[in-house]
Amino acid sequence: MDEGHDYVGSIRRMRQDAAWRRWASKAMNRMRESITHIHMTDQGCMLRAYDRPIVEAIRASREVSTYIPALAYSYAHNPAEVEVEHEERLAGESKYSLYKLIRLNFDIVTGFSVLPLQLFSLFGIFVSLVSLGTYVTVIVKRIVMGEGDGIWVIWDRDILQFFLIGVMLFGLGLIGEYVGRIYQQVRDRPRYIVQAVLEKRD
Repeated sequence: MDEGHDYVGSIRRMRQDAAWRRWASKAMNRMRESITHIHMTDQGCMLRAYDRPIVEAIRASREVSTYIPALAYSYAHNPAEVEVEHEERLAGESKYSLYKLIRLNFDIVTGFSVLPLQLFSLFGIFVSLVSLGTYVTVIVKRIVMGEGDGIWVIWDRDILQFFLIGVMLFGLGLIGEYVGRIYQQVRDRPRYIVQAVLEKRD
């Protein structure tokens, strides 16, 4: 923080957790980072420092529940991470099971990105175009090459089903995109943070 960073996260050096837990955390972190572009090497370590404008921006957000480290990172303009020591738990056990770890990352992904909805729509478009292209190919074979009925009749039904499924997937993704935009509007996060006032007039 003294070097000018407004957000400082922490990374546990030589984590004293089970191997499956370290592996699961790394896998979830990479998936979450690729979707949301929120870089937190160790999202389970809560030793963090935030600059005052970031804290005020978090307080100004009107969300019912959110993951504060990820929200703080979205407001930071000069984030950094440092390594800290980690000791084995002396008593009790972690309440974060693999299921809760997956749910946490799912909440982060849905709270900070609409990319899954967009991928859903693109997949629907892809299925529709492939089925449409296959249908045109089948029609050409039946008309130009004089192919008989038989198996082509069955293919027609299957191709039509795939086309309709693709259209439905695209429609659901499009609806989800609108819902995502409504969600972004409702949570009412500050759009920017004022870093400095160069001139102030009464």
